[in-house]
Parts: sequence; structure tokens; C-alpha cells
Amino acid sequence: MTLHNVLQRLSLCLVFTILTTVSTIAQNVTISGYIKDSETGETLIGATVYSTKTKTGASANTYGFYSLSLPKGDSTGLVFTYLGYTAQIKKVVLSQNIELTVKLLPSSSQLSEVTVTAKKSDENVQKPQMGVIDIPIQKIKELPAILGETDVLKVVQLLPGVQSGNEGTTGFFVRGGNSDQNLVQLDEAVVYNPNHLFGLFSTFNTRALNNVTLIKGGFPAQYGGRLSSILDITMKEGNNQKYKVEGGIGIISSNITIEGPIVKEKASFIISARRTYLDLLIKPFLPKGITTTYNFYDLNAKINWQVSKRDRLFLSAFKGNDKAGYTEASSINYGIKFGNSTATLRWNHLFGQKLFVNTSIIYNTYLLNLSTVQGKYYAQVYSGINDQNAKTEFQYYPNSKHKIMFGANYTYHTFTSQGKSDKIPKNLQLANLKTNQIPPRYSNEMAVYLNDEYTITKRIALNAGVRTPAFITKDVSYYTWEPRATLKVSVDSSSSLKAAYTVMNQFLHIVPSSSASLPFDLWIPSSKITKPERSEQYALGYFRNFKENKYEASVEVYYKTMQNQVAFKEGTQLLEQTNIDSSLVFGKGWSYGAEFFIKKNVGKLTGWLAYTLSWTNQKFKDLNYGETFPFKYDRRHVLSAVATYELSKRWTLSADFVFSTGSAYTLPVGRVNVADGGSLYDGVYYVYDKRNNYRLNPYHRLDIGATYRKNKTLFKGKVPFVSEWVFSIYNVYSHRNPYFVYLTVDPVTQEPKAKQVSLLPIIPSVTYNFKF
Repeated sequence: MTLHNVLQRLSLCLVFTILTTVSTIAQNVTISGYIKDSETGETLIGATVYSTKTKTGASANTYGFYSLSLPKGDSTGLVFTYLGYTAQIKKVVLSQNIELTVKLLPSSSQLSEVTVTAKKSDENVQKPQMGVIDIPIQKIKELPAILGETDVLKVVQLLPGVQSGNEGTTGFFVRGGNSDQNLVQLDEAVVYNPNHLFGLFSTFNTRALNNVTLIKGGFPAQYGGRLSSILDITMKEGNNQKYKVEGGIGIISSNITIEGPIVKEKASFIISARRTYLDLLIKPFLPKGITTTYNFYDLNAKINWQVSKRDRLFLSAFKGNDKAGYTEASSINYGIKFGNSTATLRWNHLFGQKLFVNTSIIYNTYLLNLSTVQGKYYAQVYSGINDQNAKTEFQYYPNSKHKIMFGANYTYHTFTSQGKSDKIPKNLQLANLKTNQIPPRYSNEMAVYLNDEYTITKRIALNAGVRTPAFITKDVSYYTWEPRATLKVSVDSSSSLKAAYTVMNQFLHIVPSSSASLPFDLWIPSSKITKPERSEQYALGYFRNFKENKYEASVEVYYKTMQNQVAFKEGTQLLEQTNIDSSLVFGKGWSYGAEFFIKKNVGKLTGWLAYTLSWTNQKFKDLNYGETFPFKYDRRHVLSAVATYELSKRWTLSADFVFSTGSAYTLPVGRVNVADGGSLYDGVYYVYDKRNNYRLNPYHRLDIGATYRKNKTLFKGKVPFVSEWVFSIYNVYSHRNPYFVYLTVDPVTQEPKAKQVSLLPIIPSVTYNFKF
């Protein structure tokens, strides 16, 4: 099917849907507006409005906008709800269209559970969506963290279907996919490397965030470009009621956030910054002969302006940067610099009460510059990405049964990637990569899409759509289409069965390093040699809520296939003139499993329990003799338990426990001594038989935390001041979890031995936070 035919069918479907709903519009009235926080003016993403008369409702979009069509008639009660806020009831007369913006008041922690839980939404059961988890920002702040650094990605790792990377790092792997198969977005801009400190912390400052959503299956048509997951992160807009300052002083970094109105209730700003002082702390403790430097920072800024009742403008920016160096006279030297920068300009416009449009212009960059020297060898890697992106999306609400989304986006990619590794010349003069002479590779990525969330009957709902992506370079063009569908059938008022089918394509790839001594990732675009990756995913789930939605529970099973997976050839050493595509091999992967999830939303004790049972395998014609082998992060069992307990008005306790099967890794079965060479292992070539033929020891860890909160006032009671002391212990029983395994030779027997390196023992920390 050609792209032209697909677009033609999309147009016909849209026209048919609009025509079939026109006849009902005259008989309906529409209530629309925004749902906001009454204290800050922040929009409440996903807040719900529900009609007590018709038993139908709607939810607020990413900008807090809702539209609900109801039959003309007498008055009805509208219930506006959002978890953690006091529900609000409005009585309206259904005689004409109504514009109604509602401001909800945050619920006091001392309110009775009944007040809150009776109004909790049951969208997890009733909506035709699967594999979608919203992560409350407050929960992220409450959980214990390494060195007191609260972290979005660490919490993502505790969710079902998500595997963590190495010990302590923020890398995550979803339903058998690699790390590059996760699309991480901050205010719609792609963040290619969302990490600080080599993955120990994420690059996202929690104080600057408003909403975090993970999608790992049943993807709506507006999302694309990656195979495994979407992590959609939205920044705060800034308090448009009054000025606020909050910050924190931790063991290795400090942060500060300032927000407030530019014009009250019409325009606001937020600026948030974080900087480490790790380099200053470790300097006095370094052994003689070792020099190391490390620092990172990140900066978030955003302004928004309500130009009119129908128009809003947003401008947001982010910059994160890491720089490190290490020198040891007798061993290894390295230097690394990497970082992300993004900028997003967005315009919201309302065409009446039923049609909402957002148009965005986005710019983002990513840079990695790495150089290492080890023994007689050196290596250098440079990888740069520059994206310029424009997109527009329409959300059309013809009636209470349909929510139609359609739009288009276009991205112009510029890649500058190159690497080299070689023996150090006798004159010791290393030929550095000339980054300004690296030939750029240009590509165009675009897509159009159409999606309809259709309530067929009270029991049956369908979320169906199609996305038609294209990827064009000077040498090759790829056109394809991606059908998406999620079906929900209610079993009763508190439970439902759901099924989903999704096709995804990915045109950008990470090629992971095959060398333990040189950790790096190179991003490359699809080409004649490197085909686009493609996945098909089938999922089936049962969802049930208990005790008036106080508890959520679900079981999901899935099967996913992945084509055109990418890896380096065995023994690849990058040369400056090497065409990276020619050094690659290609294969397929498949993953299947079951995910169990139960969550308590409200009350003094909240949290969740997640268990994943899964299998992930890969097969490459030119790796492992063409035989099937387990994926590195194929972990059979993964269990996580998360809990917070409000002990009193001032004290909150928290804990999390994690257990997982050990990762797969490759060990040689023999070695050959050579007179000269042996790559990075002087004098020895190792002989390998099977890929990922061993497993690391199982991983398990318990973290605990306690927060002491105190309220007082400054300036003779005029300014409220909140202070927090956050105490946490990471890895309470100091279990030696595996970070990696290396080979050594027993000095007595001269036999090779594998030794485990463990990175993080028990780590206590304390952080002081303040807000006024």
C-alpha cells in the first residue's frame, strides 16, 4: 500500500466520522474549559469530569483542557476530580454551550479517606488503553534515593515490564527492548541521553516537573519512532498566583527553583537549576598519582502566556551537561563530555469548544565526546545529533462517544558520528579526531496519524488509529504504516478485559560498544545497509479495582517481535575511515511474559507491588554461530515493592525492595598466549564459544527513607515556610550486587578466574529541602 493510498483512506475515515456525528451535534450542548490547581494555576493533566445524569465523562488533556458533550435537557451535576485534590461538584443547566474552568483545591493529608477515595477515577479500568502508568511526582520525591537525589528514572525501574540496567544506574529496558528503543520526551523534545554521572542519576530535576507517564504497550497513533516505550515528561508551567522559591542541599549536589507570575493568572515563569560539587568533595581523598574531575549541571526554564481565552503560548528550555576526566599513571586515562539541550515553542488554540490544536517548533541537540588510553592502545569516539522539528496536532470532540486526534510532524536530523581505536604510535603522538571535519549525515523523518477513542456501548470501547511514518535520506527512502488498536470490554462496573495490537518502526539506532574497556553508544540513522527496526506487539490484560477504587490491580500478558536489531561484529575495532554501517550485523529478537501489578492509591499507607515473568531472546546470522541466545537484560523474575506511610503530620516513612534474576553475560572458554597483541588484553587472546553463556548473581536490595516536615512562617507570619529533612539508606543490608565481571589470572595456578565487581554498598544520606 502506497503512502498516497493510506493518506486517502485516512481522509475518508475522518470525513465519514465527522458526517456521522454532525446530526447529533444540534441535539447536544458542550461544556468545555480547563481544570487547574487553585493554589498555583498549574493545569491538572488527566483530571476528570463526570456527569451524574448521563454517567459519562471526559479527561483533561496535556494542557488541562476538557470537552464534554451532553444531551440538551434539565440540569445535571458535574463532578471534577483529580487524585490528591478535593472533588468539586458544579450544577449546570443543559440549555446552551458552557465554558467552565474549574480550580481544584489540594486535599489535606488529614482529610478522611472516604472523601478522597469516593471520587477517585477508575480510568485504568474503563479507558481503552493498556500499558500506561502515570507516576505521581510526589511519590518520586518521597521514595528513598541514592545520596538523596530523587530520580524519575529510578522510579520507572520499579514498574512492571521494566528492567533496570547495571547496579545503581538509570538505564531502563522495556519488554525486551534495548535502551535506545525508549523515546524519552521533555515537553515534546527528545532527550537522547537522560543521564548524569554515567547513569547513576537521571538528568531530570524533579522540582521542575509536573507530570510523568510511561507507555509500554497499546500505543496511540500520535506516538512513534521507538519500539518499546514512551516516557512522556511535562515541565511545570510556573505558579501564576504568587512567587515561590524551593530548593535542596544534598551530599553531592544542590538545587533551587524559582517560579511566579509575570502577569497574575495570565503569564508565569519557572527556573530550576542543579549543580554537583562531587569534584570538590572527592579531591582530598584521592590516592597519590590519581587525578580525577567530575561535574554536572542541568537547567530548566519555562514561561507561558494566556494571550486570550482561545490562545496560549509556551516556551520551555532545558540544558544538561556532564564533564569528567581521570588520570592514573600506571593504568588508564580518559576524558568524556556529554550533554543534551532542548527548546520547545508551543501554541495552543481553540476553534470553538470541540476542536483543540497544538502546534510546536522544537530544537534539540545531543553530544558525546570520549577519549581513552589504556596500556598500549587508545580510542576516541564522537557522536553528535541535531534535530529541528515541527509538529501540529488536532483534538476533536464531536460528542461524548468520540475523541478524535489527528496530526503531522516533521524532523530534520543531522548526525556527526565517528570513532577510532588503534595502538599508540612509537612517537606517542595521538591523531585526534577532527570533529569539524566529520562528514554529517542528513535525514528527514515525518509522519501523519489519525486516532479515534470510540465508546461503542457502555461496556465496549475501542481506541484505534493508524500512523504512516516516512524516513528519507539522499540514498534511500523508507515508507511504511503502523496500525494500532486497543479494545476494552467491561466485565462489570469495576473490572474489564483489554486486548491491544501495535506496530512500531524505529529509524534511529544505538550501536552499543562491544568492548568492556570502552563503554560508549553511537547513534546512527537508517541507511541502505541499516534497515529500520520494526516491532509487532500483542497484549491481553485483566484490570480490576477494589473498595471504591482505593486499590488498582492488573495482569497483562504480551508477545513482541523485533526485526532488524543492530550490533557490532565480533571483535570490531573502529578505525577513523571505517564506515560504521559496514561494521554492523543485523538480527531479530522476541520477548514474551506476564506482568502483575497491584497499587494502593490513597490513605496513610500507599504504594505498589509489581512482578514480571519474562523471556527475551535474540538471533543474529553472524553472531553466536547463528544460534539463538538470551538478550543481556533477559531476567526471568523481577519483583519490586514500594511503600510510603504517613506516620504523622510531620513524619513520612518510605521503603522499596527489588529482586531480579542476574543479567546474562559472556565469558570465554579458553585463552591463547601470543607474543605481541591481544587487543586491549596484552599478550592474551580469549576464546569465546557461546554468547551470553553465563549469568550474574541475582540482584536484590532494600532502601528505606524518612522525611521530617515542619511548617512555620517568616517575616512576622507573612510568609509561610516549609522545611524538610530527608534521611535515606540505600542498600540497607549492603548486599554486594554485581556491577560487572572481569577476568584475572590466579598467581599460583595461572588459571583464569572471573571476578565480580560490586559498585554500591550501604549508602546513608541526608538532604535538606525548603520552600517559601
